[in-house]
Amino acid sequence: MSQASTPTRLPEWARKGSPLAPGARELRVLLRDQKLSTVCEEARCPNLGECFSRGTATFMLLGDRCTRRCGYCSISTARPLPPDAGEPERVAEAAARLGLRYVVLTAVARDDLRDGGASQFAATIRALRERLPRAEVEVLTPDFKGDPDALAIVLAARPDVFNHNIETVPRLFPRVRAQGDYARSLELLGGLKALAPGQVTKSGLMVGLGESDAEIDAVLVDLREVGVDIVTLGQYLRPTRDHEPVDRYVTPEGFVRLGDRARSLGFPTVYSGVFVRSSYNAAEVAGRHAVGLSAGA
Repeated sequence: MSQASTPTRLPEWARKGSPLAPGARELRVLLRDQKLSTVCEEARCPNLGECFSRGTATFMLLGDRCTRRCGYCSISTARPLPPDAGEPERVAEAAARLGLRYVVLTAVARDDLRDGGASQFAATIRALRERLPRAEVEVLTPDFKGDPDALAIVLAARPDVFNHNIETVPRLFPRVRAQGDYARSLELLGGLKALAPGQVTKSGLMVGLGESDAEIDAVLVDLREVGVDIVTLGQYLRPTRDHEPVDRYVTPEGFVRLGDRARSLGFPTVYSGVFVRSSYNAAEVAGRHAVGLSAGA
């Protein structure tokens, strides 16, 4: 299905030279001033330069210390600090100063908290609604250990898009996402529709960790069966030498074919490409989804 190259060197199509524009410095100053973290910086996203230069970022709640250690992720694993009650208001302030009309919130995994951090998501959504009533909000959450009460807390705050990334295929979970569980993530995504039938749901899959095309296909089938509306497909890029090596690089043409396959399975909205990440161009992807729903109405 997807053409790949031998991963001896980073191919040209997987290199992104996106220098920071002068305006990006202002965004960084604002983030530091508000004592906020972004997944863009902590996860070493290849799109950071592009997004910061456009004055947008994905806010990462609950600090920059994660209670889990995933083989593909560069966010630090350490004892986290207590939740910051002032963080929701500071996120809303930063979003207002940036003039954002679409805000993406994510968080480190906080298995030390009873609700996994769900109440911080909800508080931040509420703060954004009060400060920016016309802005849309997308959340990218951890699995909350499968706790339906935590899920209900976030849903009650009514995010416009609820994202939880499946990340990889079941066979690779023990190696690259040892503290996660494939079935638990699927159950969470399905539970979203059960609790809130009209909720737009989203999930993402990385390619290049050692999965086969048949395994990708099986994950896409599973995601569609639990009602996921938007799916993202992107190339895994090793953040440091301490992380999982890249097994293969899928060509841009290969990602076109992966996207076509996802659409053939009935996903209303698909975003597939080498540099695609779940929150990359999130506003545009959500807009395409809304337009598609309107056209099909």
